[in-house]
Parts: sequence; C-alpha cells; structure tokens
Amino acid sequence: MTSHTPADTFPRQYARTLRYTVGAPRSFSVASDGSRVVFLRSRSGSDRANLLWTLDTATGEERIAADPAVLLGGGEEDLSPAEKARRERSREGSAGIVGYALDGAGALAAFALSGRLFTADLVAGTSTELPAEGPLLDPRLSPDGTFVAYANTAGELRLTRTDGTADWAFAEPDGANVSWGQAEFIAQEEMGRDRGFWWSPDSDRLLVERADDSPVRRWWIADPANPGSEPAEIAYPAAGTADAEVGLWSLGLDGTRVEVDWDRAAFPYLARVHWSTGGVPLLLVQARDQRSQQILGVDVETGATEVLHEERDDAWLELFQGVPAWTPDGKLVRIGDEGGVRALVIGDHAVTGADLHLRSVLAVTAEEVFFTASGGAEETDPEPGWIAAGRIGHDGKRLGWEASNGRPFTSVTTAVHAGGITVRATAEPDLPGTLVQVARDLPEGVVVDDVATIESYAETPVITARPVFRYAGERRIPAAVFLPTGYDRERDGLLPVLMDPYGGPHGQRVVQAHNPHLNSQWFADQGFAVIVADGRGTPGRGPAWEKSIAFDFAGATLDDQVDALHALAEEFPLDLERVAIRGWSYGGYLSALAVLRRPDVFHAAVAGAPVTDWELYDTHYTERYLGHPAERPEAYAANSLSGYAAGLERPLMIIHGLADDNVVAAHTLRLSSALLAAGRPHTVLPLSGVTHMTPQEEVAENLLLLQVDFVKKSLGI
Repeated sequence: MTSHTPADTFPRQYARTLRYTVGAPRSFSVASDGSRVVFLRSRSGSDRANLLWTLDTATGEERIAADPAVLLGGGEEDLSPAEKARRERSREGSAGIVGYALDGAGALAAFALSGRLFTADLVAGTSTELPAEGPLLDPRLSPDGTFVAYANTAGELRLTRTDGTADWAFAEPDGANVSWGQAEFIAQEEMGRDRGFWWSPDSDRLLVERADDSPVRRWWIADPANPGSEPAEIAYPAAGTADAEVGLWSLGLDGTRVEVDWDRAAFPYLARVHWSTGGVPLLLVQARDQRSQQILGVDVETGATEVLHEERDDAWLELFQGVPAWTPDGKLVRIGDEGGVRALVIGDHAVTGADLHLRSVLAVTAEEVFFTASGGAEETDPEPGWIAAGRIGHDGKRLGWEASNGRPFTSVTTAVHAGGITVRATAEPDLPGTLVQVARDLPEGVVVDDVATIESYAETPVITARPVFRYAGERRIPAAVFLPTGYDRERDGLLPVLMDPYGGPHGQRVVQAHNPHLNSQWFADQGFAVIVADGRGTPGRGPAWEKSIAFDFAGATLDDQVDALHALAEEFPLDLERVAIRGWSYGGYLSALAVLRRPDVFHAAVAGAPVTDWELYDTHYTERYLGHPAERPEAYAANSLSGYAAGLERPLMIIHGLADDNVVAAHTLRLSSALLAAGRPHTVLPLSGVTHMTPQEEVAENLLLLQVDFVKKSLGI
C-alpha cells in the first residue's frame, strides 16, 4: 500500500480514493492451465485508470498487459450514456479498463475502452484494436479465441474476428426498444446478472438475450440546475408495473436460429444462464413473485427446455453467484434452503450442513466445489462477520479453508480458482486494505503453497478503524461498536450515539475487515459512540434470519436497531438521551423511519437517498419482499414513510442526488411534501448532477462534514 498525501484529511482521502479502492488489485481470473493470473489495477492510489496485468505463477513476475494511456494515445475516455448506466448499475467508479473477458485458455483478453474494442495477447504482451461498430458494451471472446462478440448502443449483437478481418451484425433489433445481448435494467440492478449473451464451449453458437422494454413505463430525470438541458428518459419498471419482455435465442454461427422455449408467463425472470462442458445449457427462471423458480436444461438445436429442478418458498427464493452449474461428470450443483439451512447441493444430496451458511460457488472441478460461506452455528461463529472460502469434495468430504493464516476469522472479499491455482483476497479487522494471495493446490487438497502476493497500490488510510464486535441482545444481532480514538471513560463519560446502519437485504456491514469500517470510525472520532448493527433481513445468518422481514420492512429492521442499541448500552458508554442515526439508500430509509416511528429512541436522523414510497422502487426488489402492490396494498402503505409524516418531532436531514436513476429524487420530494403538509420542519439537501453513487470527490467529502455538523447541532453538542 502507498502512503497518503500529508495534507489529506480522512473525508478528502476517502472521497479521492473511492473508499480506498483505487490502486487495489481486482477482477481476478486464472488461465485454465494455471500458468497466469490476470487482474486489473491502477498505477497508484491516486490514479483511477485501471491497467490490465498478468502474474506468472511460475515466477511470481507481474507484467502490464494493456495500458489505457498508451492505447488511447494519452486522450481522455469518451463514455456513452449506455456505458455510464452500466457502470452505475454495477457501482463502478473507476476509469480505464473496468472489465475484461478471456478466451478458454486464458491467453487472450478482450475489453472495451472508450467505447472501442481491444484485445491483449497475454503471452506476447501486445495489444490490438479490432474493428467494431461502437460505442460497444461487454465484449466476450469465444472459447477458441477466434471471435469477439459484443453488444452496442444501437441494440445489436455483433461479431468480429480476432484477426481483424471481419466485423458484422449477428443479431439486429427488430423494434425501437429492442436490444440483443444486453442484460435488462432489472437483471443488472437486482439479479446480479450483467451479461446478455453466452458462448458455447465449442465456440459455434451463442445463447443471446433479446429484451424489449417497450412495455416499461417511462420516467424522466431532469437537471434542475440546468433548465435548458433536456430530461433523460429512462425505462423504469416500478413495483406493480410492467417489466421488460425478455427472451433467449440460440444463434448458431452456421445461421441457425431458434428461440428458447419455456413458460415465460409463469416464469418471466431470466435470472441465470450457465453453459459448460458438463451438460446442456442451464437456465434459472423465476416467477414474478420469486416464490417459485425452475432450473431448465436447454436443447440448443430445437430451443426446447426440460425442467431439471423446481423450488418453492413461502417468502422468496434467493439468487446466488456461480449456480446453477454442472460438475464435469454431469451432476447439478446448486445452493438451496434445505430444512432451514442454506446448503450446497450436488446432485440429489446436500453436502454441507447447519454449521455453514453458503453464499456463492466459486468454481467446480472434477473432484471439488469451491465456495464462500459464513458460519451457521454459534460454535463455528464465535464472532460475527467472517466470510471464508472453502472447498469440498463431491462426496461431501471437507478439504480445507482458504483463509489467511489458516483461520476463518477474516473476510474473504474475492476468490477465484482454475487450473490448480486459487487467488484469494482477504481482509482482517486490524490490517488496512486486503491481502491478495496466489496459491497452488496440493495433492491432499489443502491450499498452503503460496505462489505470490499481488501488491496493492491503494493508499494507507490516515485513520485506523477499531471495531469491537459483539452479538447484541437476545437475538444475538451482529454488531460493531466504535469509540473515539483515545477515549477514556473516566475522563470523557458517556458518549452521544450515532447508529450507522444499512440494515437491509444484501447489505452486510458487520464484517471482519478494516477498511469497510473507516467511515464509522471517523464519525466516532468526531465525538460519538458509533454502532453498526446488522439486524434481521441482512445476509449471513441463515434463511430464517433473512426472510423474517417478508412483507414488513418497517418492523423487524427497526426493532433490531433499537434492541441492539439498548443491549450494547449495558456494556458501552452510550448516552441514550442523545441518539442519532444516519444511512444511505436502505439505510436512509431506515434512518428516516427511525425518527418517524421511534422518536422516543432516536433524537435526530440523516437520510441519504432514502426509498420513501415503495411503489416508486423497482419490481424485482420490492415485490420480492413486499409482494405485488395490487395484492398487498396494506404492506406498501405500512412500509412507506409519507403516512408517518405527521409524527415527525425530531430533526431530519434528507439528502438526495437529483440525477439518481435508482432511487429517484421523487422519493425525497414526496416525503418532504408530506412533512410540509403536516407542518413538520425538516431539512432537504439536493445534490445537483449526483447519482446514487455520489462519485464526485467534493460532494462525497463535504457530505461527511455536513452530516457531522447537522447531527451535533441536533443533539446539542
């Protein structure tokens, strides 16, 4: 890690380094023969432009494979609106090469840069620009390295030969709102699927998504600070309204074309696609209410599908990365909620039990499955927040953990495996940043043979986080507590409290790591006891924990913040007469909810980009948890905030980016109008030109300072 600029304050450094991600290695891949590791990293902790790198696993030598400054001749990047939207969906704030794809051997890489198409020969160390009709999106090599398929902003899926001799339209839109080869909004934002096409293992055919967003309601995002500019039109599928119509086609390079057939009326969501040599292509399709789903096998010649597995759940069914998949000998691999346990299932058998809570599948080999998991039982989870990478045989035999120092009490942030090589990035609470280790499998199946460590160029934070982990209260709510640096209880007495939650689905904040807690520590150093609590609904504690919020956000998530606060006050110096709460997105919703519903506990709140009216949020997320608004209008009324406006009696600051196309600014405006109608004073801070990510340095820095100032004044500090 590199040192910081001496004049840096934490807010400035935190904003400038994109939360200390700039300069850190990321996006790892391993060649199929294990000879090289491929990754992205910028030149320093102050340079946002990623380069493509390789590491030779025989020597540990790192080499630049592609440099955007060279490829663009020193010019600036030019990003299309579609690429900007893609990056917003994936919360991508860096520049340069932000993604790449490899051929089957891992010898050739393809990537987009400034809307143009490039390949990098990872053996020779040379880069080439290929002909392409851009601006292009998501280029992907055929496994044999002969072709690159890519989508473009005209809605086409195109192919180009890697020798540069031809480029042609492979699938063209047949309507104004039709696109081929691009994941639709819902898939990118909520399903964790950013791909829209998949190559066959033999490189002779592709499965390609066709999306028509004509049925989707149109919204317009204006820029009030520049009234002369035209509003941006977006297709936003709000809860209860129409989604894009999504289909899948099998397109052969020989010209054959068939539509893949499944019951799209019953299962409209195309959530996952897997195509490997272990069997026919696999689809995971979901019902709109996400209470049922099917894993389908596809006949690519006829388009017919066969149901291989079907699941139902009274609450909802989660999606996981890496599954469904095949083992090389044709066994189905999936993650399922089996008897109250989130288990790894191979074939017809769950091979993990109640001591593990499965999170993802990293790789499937002929003998093993590599996965990530948290503890599922107290005896294996004495401290909250650890995530480890493990490996298990197809017969259920445990083959070891892939955690640093041989212990699971870390947070595995990334892990990949191929060709007998594992790359794992781990974090620990007392060490800044992440440690990225490259290791070779040993015959007995335990990874202990470290090949190399990939250096991080990320800056060293100017402050040190000091989380104290606890299980709070009878429900053992995972929590982290932060006290001011140098705090002395006898000298300083009780501290005002700042609750700092996300508190919602898919948002685990209590992790065994250092850097994710820096923001909370900085707030603590301003004179607060800061509490981060992961109540019911957050991931990592088991299916029942996550699904206890079904049809009710406003109950369990808020109750657990209160219970964690009161339980921790028995041990820590918390002044329960001065309690504030802050958060962003779902955390913003939870913060506003806290002062509206529980003013007896919370005395001030800062709500950033809050969802205030759930009928304004998207289908796949909102209907998963609250149901369809036409079927459960009472759930929407009870969980939205405007109905509680008359109860506001505490200071509330609402912050919202006016360019936010995820949680649109209408959420804040509607709540503000309801508060005004009820005669309740409040503060609104609009951010011109800012999206949901708030990537602008000055904005991100000053937001921290303004929040501290507001909370201190509100609590009389």
